[in-house]
Amino acid sequence: MRLFVGIALEEKMAAQLERACARLRAHGDGLRWSAPESWHITLQFLGEANEEQFGCLLARLAEVRAAVVPVRLGELGIFERPGVLLVKVEATAELVELQRRVVEATGKCGFLPEDRPYQPHITLARAKGEGGRRHLKALKARAAEQPEFAAFTANEFLLYQSHLGPGGSRYEVRGRMGMK
Repeated sequence: MRLFVGIALEEKMAAQLERACARLRAHGDGLRWSAPESWHITLQFLGEANEEQFGCLLARLAEVRAAVVPVRLGELGIFERPGVLLVKVEATAELVELQRRVVEATGKCGFLPEDRPYQPHITLARAKGEGGRRHLKALKARAAEQPEFAAFTANEFLLYQSHLGPGGSRYEVRGRMGMK
C-alpha cells in the first residue's frame, strides 16, 4: 500500500481555494487539475508499506505529541521541474515541529526522511508534458492578483493511503491522530 501523512483542509479554506482555482482554470490549458477532495498538506510521503509497517505507523504516529497547528495559505507558486502549480503554506513553528516529529516517528518503522528541505504546499494542478509546463508558467504570470484565504487551526493529522488510477490519485484516510 502507498502511504503518506498529511493535514486535511478545513471546509471553508477548501471552498475559498476552489473559487480561486475556478478563476485560474479558465487559463490553465495543458494542466491536470487536482480534485478539491484530494487537497492536503503533506507532512511526509512514505511510499510503499507492508502490513507490518502499517501497524507500526499507526502505533508510532499515535504517540506523536504536538501542539495544534495554525494553517495559513500564502501565494500561488510553481515547482518548475516537476511541473506543479501550488499554493504555499506558511511554515509556522508548529507545522515545522509537527513535521519533524512525524518524520522521527516514521523512522522507527523504517521510513527515511526526504533529502530536500520541507516546503509545505497544496498541489493545485500538474503540467501535462512540455506544453503544459509553458502553460503553467504563463498561468503563474497571469495570477498576479493573489487570493486571500482564511486561516484555520488543525487539531489532527492523518495517515492516508493513495490509490493510483487513470483519472489521478484517490486518497483514503487510514488513521487519525489528534493534537493538543
